[in-house]
Amino acid sequence: MSLSIAILGSGMAGLGAASRLAESGVRATVFEKRSRPGGHTRSFRSETGFVFDDGPHISFTKNQRLQELFAESVGGQYEIIHARVNNYWKGHWIKHPAQCNLYGLPSELVSKIVEDFVHARAADLDESGPPANYERWLLASYGKTFAETFPMAYGQKYHTLPAHQMSTDWLGPRLYRPDLEEVLAGALAETTEDVHYVDHFRYPSKGGFEAYLRLFLERATVECAKEVEVIDRGGRTIRFTDGSEIAVDAVVSSVPLPALVPRIRNAPSEVLEAASKLACTTCVTVNLGVGREDISEHHWTYLYDRELTATRLSFPHLLSPGNVPAGAGGIQAEVYFSEKYRPLEVSPDQLIEPVIADLRACGLLRQDDRILHADARPIEFANVIFDLDRHRALATVRSFLDDAGIATCGRYGEWGYHWTDESFESGEAAAQRVLDGLRVG
Repeated sequence: MSLSIAILGSGMAGLGAASRLAESGVRATVFEKRSRPGGHTRSFRSETGFVFDDGPHISFTKNQRLQELFAESVGGQYEIIHARVNNYWKGHWIKHPAQCNLYGLPSELVSKIVEDFVHARAADLDESGPPANYERWLLASYGKTFAETFPMAYGQKYHTLPAHQMSTDWLGPRLYRPDLEEVLAGALAETTEDVHYVDHFRYPSKGGFEAYLRLFLERATVECAKEVEVIDRGGRTIRFTDGSEIAVDAVVSSVPLPALVPRIRNAPSEVLEAASKLACTTCVTVNLGVGREDISEHHWTYLYDRELTATRLSFPHLLSPGNVPAGAGGIQAEVYFSEKYRPLEVSPDQLIEPVIADLRACGLLRQDDRILHADARPIEFANVIFDLDRHRALATVRSFLDDAGIATCGRYGEWGYHWTDESFESGEAAAQRVLDGLRVG
């Protein structure tokens, strides 16, 4: 049986869908609005030889099937790296997670954190039901002093809104909850056990993270510079902004929901309104090539100080030596905004110098360091914001899309907090729903 299935978006989720369809003998066509495929899995090489990903990407899946698929995609050429993560707060470098590594911080602060932690855990035993919002969860988990000093300060920078306006749907294993013994041990000793949810990870030896897509791009027909203008409610006809139109048997979409819904013909006003309430961050990555490689020993760093421009740093040369010229190092700084809570009101390039100044203030950059490359790239859809509007708005949008016969997938199609493997599997699941609906393999 010959089928015509359109996949919208060529990132990890869209290509996961293409891969699943190929396994059933269906060669789908993937439509990508940009000039080249990859979505947020893209990597960029500068003229000076530095490789930067579209935001920091690593693969730490424990799913052996996906490990083997990704390894096959890069011809078995990948790095296996033991994750090293740290934090910066007011001149202090702290092992991650900070709640287990208070050693070296001001004694008055440590004492107050421990005191509050004990009281918070005692109070938590008396409460019933889940916390009403992220702030309540932080206060119950860590106590007031630690919550306000570290995760609430960082969260305001990363999510662009205060913790009391967020839900807890996204947490999963992302914030570690230690017991009192772990807190005390980390306050009294410089060396502690690693408890971060990422222990080891993989990264392609050559080509940046985008190299993981090679195998899956071969399993589909990919057409770039094809932006969707209108989709029929039944998902059977798609018109593109270049004036072309196609008829298909089914559609799988990884397009961000706030961008997808307005493109569906005759979408009801209440669905359009719900889609407009779905918030996400815009991330500006400031990418720097530096004339030395001994910048940091850590793969990524969280910056808690509100006055620092960047929120998180990563170091591409520590992921693979192929990401930089010999003897050089790379820094990628993330600066977050959102249309709903913190609009981007400057040009991305205007963030380069403030980031460099902050890196010098932190001691990561020296005054005499040679900056061999500098650029700033805005990522329009970065992270889903789990604000208190999300749950109800998403339910309305998903119900409409199900009725419209459009299978959505990935971080932006499911409007969740998906990692690489989860995005790929989400695409596979969407493709399977389509196959089941068409009664194919």
